[in-house]
Amino acid sequence: MPVGVNPCLSLAIARLSTASPEHFAIWVLQAPLPGAYVHHDCIWLEELTQQWLAWQQMFSVQNQPHLPVVHPLLPTFPPLNPETSARGYSGRLMQEFGMSLWQWLFSGSIRNSLAQSRGMAIGQSKPLRLRLDIRDPNLIPLPWEIMQPEAGKQSIALNQQLLFSRTTNDVDPLSLVRAREELNILLVLGQNSERASQSDDLLQLQQEADILIQAIKQHPIPGTPVEQFTAPVPARVQPLIQPTTAALIDALEQGNYNVFFYAGHGIPAPDGGSLLLSRDATINGTELAQVLARTKIVLAVFNACWGAQPDRIEQRTIPRSSLAEVLIHHGVPAVLAMRDLIADREALSFIETFTEALAQRMPIDLAVAMARQQLLTLYKFNQPAWTLPILYMHPEFEGELIQSIDRGITELPTILPSHFDAPHPVALLRSLEDDDRVWQIRGGLMRVGRRPENDLVISEQWVSQKHAKIFCRETGREPGASTPSYFLEDDSRYGTFISSAEGWQKIHHQEVVLQSGVQIKFGSLQGQGLEFAIEVE
Repeated sequence: MPVGVNPCLSLAIARLSTASPEHFAIWVLQAPLPGAYVHHDCIWLEELTQQWLAWQQMFSVQNQPHLPVVHPLLPTFPPLNPETSARGYSGRLMQEFGMSLWQWLFSGSIRNSLAQSRGMAIGQSKPLRLRLDIRDPNLIPLPWEIMQPEAGKQSIALNQQLLFSRTTNDVDPLSLVRAREELNILLVLGQNSERASQSDDLLQLQQEADILIQAIKQHPIPGTPVEQFTAPVPARVQPLIQPTTAALIDALEQGNYNVFFYAGHGIPAPDGGSLLLSRDATINGTELAQVLARTKIVLAVFNACWGAQPDRIEQRTIPRSSLAEVLIHHGVPAVLAMRDLIADREALSFIETFTEALAQRMPIDLAVAMARQQLLTLYKFNQPAWTLPILYMHPEFEGELIQSIDRGITELPTILPSHFDAPHPVALLRSLEDDDRVWQIRGGLMRVGRRPENDLVISEQWVSQKHAKIFCRETGREPGASTPSYFLEDDSRYGTFISSAEGWQKIHHQEVVLQSGVQIKFGSLQGQGLEFAIEVE
């Protein structure tokens, strides 16, 4: 199964500024079929606020409660007594809160969109990618990863057929991401301010590096679908212990890494916070984001407290202030950070399984689900460890860190013209600026996008990595018909523009018939113009 063609359903949540603070809008940003693009308005319920306060009282290490809706007075919630704080209560709290979040998010027409998208994914024997763009910063700290449809059903972030991640569409365009044949990790071991001495700090961090290096060399994870993920890739880990800022930047620019790991202490701040590299060196989120994007890091992982939490001033949450959001905004494809404080043994268990999964060529979101499952197995359902890692993915990124074995298998079945007694028609794209630049559509299929494996590579920033397909399909044509039928299927972020008698028509996540002579622009009207033509040789 080619990783990059998994169906994707992307949802956005935003507060309705013209209504009361409790009113929100939920709508579909991306879906695998046109009918799934829907919109739903809803009200944040007091019951959800009470459950969230109970969650924070049970699980959070932060002293001040956070509310998704600011009220004049904080809602009261009775303190927990020893009996109600037992393991059974915490498990029920997690389950009930997870079901409440699911029912709130997947209500009305959004529920139907999810059902249709899952049906399409099941029909194709593929997992469905589900991405959540939370545009109200007060909703970001909530544990959306625990959502589950009903009691006894798997939470969304544990489901290997419903690959969950967060995203943001307020981003710089994604630089060209090339999946590699190796796992090349820069492991930065920073200072942890909670440790008493520098010698103890260095010893513990070196042990953490040793565990990570050993984890990549382990045998395949039990229960892995080996028919899809085989032939583990070579892996290299380069530790960098408490570097200066200049040493870190120099290592990134010279090492050709595709994964950046940071283990150490972090401090929240509006610019993505600060990472304590050593006693005398720090780097803030914005500075790090620029370096990681420039050096083509595909995945950044942070074992630092609150890397996925936005900063707050009193009761006001600052938009786009978490480290994960800042990195995604600047064009880093994938970021994995912690929602809250995580114990060392839990973090190391997660990293071990996660890196094993990456080395087995799993896409990043599936590897995260596998690692969460391991935390669940080790630390039980009613412990929050498995809910702490938060995955953000750039909206244009398809999750592929290591090249999948089955890359190159034709993704779209084509039916070639079968009537060879007549002159053979040839389909092509021709540049409107230079008639000598011609790209023939060979084999009845042309893939267009920024990635190098496409048949037509267009490097313009508004062109998606896998933007569109042009393909031949016989749809009941009469034998002897002079020309075959060609179609364009758009699967991009910004759409494709087709010329018509009324002007340019935007095609977005749709399939249209192409007539010979039609003009096409991919991603933007500012892009290069191409003419589709069918000529007879």
